[in-house]
Amino acid sequence: MEIYVVKSGDSVDSIAQQLDANAEQIIFDNQLEYPYALAVGQALLINRYVRNATRAITVSGYAYPFIEREVLEQTLPYLSELPVFSYGFTMEGELLPPSYGDDSWMITEAIRFGTLPILTLTPFGTDGNFNNQLIHSVVNNPEYTDRLIQNLLETMSAKGYEGVDIDFEYILAEDRDAFSAFVRQVAETMRASGYHTSVALAPKTSADQAGLLYEGKDYRALGEAADHVLLMTYEWGYTYGPPMAVAPINQVRRVVEYALTEIPADKVDLGIPNYGYDWPLPFERGITRATTLSNVGAVRLAVEQGAEIKFDNLAESPYFTYVSDGIAHEVWFEDVRSLQAKFRLIQEYNLHGCGYWQIMKWFRANWLLLHNQFYILK
Repeated sequence: MEIYVVKSGDSVDSIAQQLDANAEQIIFDNQLEYPYALAVGQALLINRYVRNATRAITVSGYAYPFIEREVLEQTLPYLSELPVFSYGFTMEGELLPPSYGDDSWMITEAIRFGTLPILTLTPFGTDGNFNNQLIHSVVNNPEYTDRLIQNLLETMSAKGYEGVDIDFEYILAEDRDAFSAFVRQVAETMRASGYHTSVALAPKTSADQAGLLYEGKDYRALGEAADHVLLMTYEWGYTYGPPMAVAPINQVRRVVEYALTEIPADKVDLGIPNYGYDWPLPFERGITRATTLSNVGAVRLAVEQGAEIKFDNLAESPYFTYVSDGIAHEVWFEDVRSLQAKFRLIQEYNLHGCGYWQIMKWFRANWLLLHNQFYILK
């Protein structure tokens, strides 16, 4: 495989001729829409079906129960695990089913493709946001903890789940040790029943990093307790923040390097975003709200707007600007160049694998590139 960056005057046919490649294959692999217009600066995956994989990794991808069946079926061959988002719980440790729809069909499909279905546990309140009071109540009460774990075991057995992923965010600093103990108890109980446990970690760069997102997460203790961890190395650029790369590789590297001082590499999965953001300008904190878009959708938007896609060499991320209805916009997203940088980081540090937030939109070039770089453990 190789990556070709579109220049002014290029067409699919001229690129195919220049690279001795198949034009129809370029169109298919990059999800180009008729009449196959290209954006200057667009990165195309040129797939020659040469397998360069050097090592095996595990790959997970979060999905909601309302994912399109076709998207899930296309993605499952590339996944080791399918974390279904998500189950909740009450203050007293009663387990709550996903509010986004029935998860049974996803479990069935995962098993059909040899992918492990994983129950994702989140502390969502009635407003749909992370609620650290739910966490506080359960992790500090042995009765509630035991009830939640028992409910998890019963549901996993009945539904066919093979593991649990604990995605708790905004944990109070005072609950740091109690949360670590909770994860340890969950993991030990799960192992005894033949299940495994993972935990999602906010992207810290130091042990004493300040902030509600970080202070309740003890990397070393959680790494020792869980079977593996997911570094949530995304959301530097986010809905309410200023325009910037969602997962700038320079920042991602800092998180990985710190994590490896606390957790063995063979337990660490690198988080990868499967989306981008479109910010209206000028940015005003507390007012500006970015729109989420798929990576394929971002390129199509650039084509529609006649925008040139640029590449930030420090963040190793693509971006572009355009003006619509008199309003300026800035878009950051992921392409095969930014993804390749992340895959190289996995190889460089010999990490356990990677996990995608999320797989709701199909991005064929990503999966082809991943499959070319790694053998995917099933």
